Amino acid sequence: MQHNIYGVIMAGGVGSRFWPLSRSAKPKQFLDILGVGRTFIQQTFDRLTKFIPAENIVVVTSAQYKQMVQEQLPEVQEENILLEPLRRNTAPCIAYAAYKLQIKSPDATMVVAPSDHLILKENEFVATMKNAIEFARTGSNLVTVGIEPSRPETGYGYIQTCKGKDDNNICKVKTFTEKPDIETAKAFLSSGEFVWNSGMFIWTLSSICTAFEAHLPEVAKAFSAGKSKYYAPDEDQFIEETYTDCKSISIDYGIMEKADNVHVICADFGWSDVGTWNSLYLHSEKDEHNNAMLERSVSQSKVSNSIVKTMPNKLTVLHDLDSYLVVDTDDVLMICKRGDENELKQIVTNAIMESGMKMA
Repeated sequence: MQHNIYGVIMAGGVGSRFWPLSRSAKPKQFLDILGVGRTFIQQTFDRLTKFIPAENIVVVTSAQYKQMVQEQLPEVQEENILLEPLRRNTAPCIAYAAYKLQIKSPDATMVVAPSDHLILKENEFVATMKNAIEFARTGSNLVTVGIEPSRPETGYGYIQTCKGKDDNNICKVKTFTEKPDIETAKAFLSSGEFVWNSGMFIWTLSSICTAFEAHLPEVAKAFSAGKSKYYAPDEDQFIEETYTDCKSISIDYGIMEKADNVHVICADFGWSDVGTWNSLYLHSEKDEHNNAMLERSVSQSKVSNSIVKTMPNKLTVLHDLDSYLVVDTDDVLMICKRGDENELKQIVTNAIMESGMKMA
């Protein structure tokens, strides 16, 4: 079974919500933000290779990140590093991988995973994915992974489930909902019908290509036209032209919300998309004062409920802070209240424009 499964890692994002540590030149997926000795993309690779051969791992990323992918994942074959010339969201990204892999292994199953997520219970993750793979191979099902919610989170999308889960916690999807406001999130949580949308997918290549043809025919036509180009010297030129003409659209909006064969496997394997500094704080180890100190070179007094990421070769002294975010890099020092991230995004944008510095 293993040799007919491919893992597709989506690694083209810029990680802007982790500024100033994450920049477009080196975004979040290529950083060891957790201080565990492996970057996010390396941890994703490690998880997938527990049930997928390393030679079957495909990385779809921006052309500017090819060298970083090769440096951090030397096990990935060069022909399996798919370079996007432009960012066009997840549907073109997945279509590129699916139509290219169809040339090599048309009967294969594809597991799609973002490159920058945190998963704490890897054994449960592997068991969930194996069950999803088996189900996806039955009846041309499109499967997404839903995470049992632990709080009324407004930073995640939600999936409403139909009644009647099977023995592997799989059921049909009723609706998809984008990030809700807090009152709606509370209602979702109390109803017991909603799970978080993890952005992970499992399907056979034939199933997803059929779905593209039915719901995004222009995308299907564009990428299926490359049958003679994939694994050939003119693949890059074909992809350059295809992405230039291709619209930007997510797989959720383009296919998953429209198809009638979409199922969700509900799981709880310690997942987080670690999309913000605040979510990183929630999943980091805390000291006795509930602080997440991500570097050891910090001297503190009367500091609590805070997250601190500073330069390892610089002594940082903090006093009398409660619920703060402190991030220090070579060229930026950011200090703000933890949790003010929506407001912070605009403040950061203004600060960069006013400074005239290239900090993106």
